[in-house]
Amino acid sequence: MCISEISEFMKPVMFTRGVPPRESLPVDALADCAHQVILATGVDVLQYAPVAGYQPLREILAHQCGIPAERVLLGQGSLQILDILLHCLLRPGDEVAVEQPTYDRVLTLMRRAGLQIMPVPLQQDGLDIEKFEEELKNGRKIRLFYTIPDFQNPSGRVMTLGERRRLVALSQTYHFTIVEDAPYRALRYSGEEVTSIFDLSPQTIIQLSSFSKLISPGLRVGYALLPQDLIENVSEYAADTYINPSYVNHAIIYRFIINGYMQDHIAFLQAMYAGRLQAMLTALQRQLSGKCIWTQPQGGFFVGLWVDPALKEHVLSLNAEDYGLKLSDGRGFFVTGGEDFIRLPFCALQTDEIQVGIQRLSAMLTR
Repeated sequence: MCISEISEFMKPVMFTRGVPPRESLPVDALADCAHQVILATGVDVLQYAPVAGYQPLREILAHQCGIPAERVLLGQGSLQILDILLHCLLRPGDEVAVEQPTYDRVLTLMRRAGLQIMPVPLQQDGLDIEKFEEELKNGRKIRLFYTIPDFQNPSGRVMTLGERRRLVALSQTYHFTIVEDAPYRALRYSGEEVTSIFDLSPQTIIQLSSFSKLISPGLRVGYALLPQDLIENVSEYAADTYINPSYVNHAIIYRFIINGYMQDHIAFLQAMYAGRLQAMLTALQRQLSGKCIWTQPQGGFFVGLWVDPALKEHVLSLNAEDYGLKLSDGRGFFVTGGEDFIRLPFCALQTDEIQVGIQRLSAMLTR
């Protein structure tokens, strides 16, 4: 397929952000919940309130996780809570560790906080935890390890139970904090669930998550499960930052859950996204077998693809838009490198868009 042929297509295929599709948003159910919230609790949720968030939602999350409600901090998306944690736990110049590749916005927050970032490679067989342990044994002072162990952004990989246990053991030996980010955990389409890092050490692990991928990103409702000794400091910092989060949005999420919408909605998402993931994996096998390697996710939003290293300079020289594609720059997900990496989001695309997009990607990479 040549560029002139591609230009005849109506619009570019968007392999950029991991955005839930319009059809995933439960508009009618949320309208019902919002109506109930304003009628039943309008004055309370429209006033200034305690910084930790809407108490009934905190209690539901605490019950699910087997912890006291005081350890649940609700916020305006989990990314803002992470930003607060970085400022509460660390100082400029401290060193933190991340999987490589990792979520690009987290790297931005860490750099903005003046932190030194150590990348721990994600290899084909998993996290290179041996290299990480060797660095620790050699005296590397890591203060915090940030990880997305379930359907990682951007690679789609899942950390094995053995890797999770080793990481927890290392944190206890070398005294660093683990931040487990789990926004995709409920979006498993096949395979068996792996025990969360939080459940391996619930007194010490910080777990972040949100309802952005499960209900609506526009509501901006995220949360943290905090160790007991961090509650006061993190809460004070949050209060000094935004006084309190949106209780209206918290209460809408709470109503969505107690009204019984959540379970059926997650099942709907799993069924829809599973078909789109399979369409992408099938298209990759058909178009790029032997030319690239990619992950085989069992859930989440993304497939991670690596081109042949010999082609990475070729990839950088190309303009994806000439081929009817919009791609994120793979280097944004890496501390160093990333020229040979492409993140492929599939959830917001119809199966025919996915097939066309991978066909165009093949044309671009094999030009």
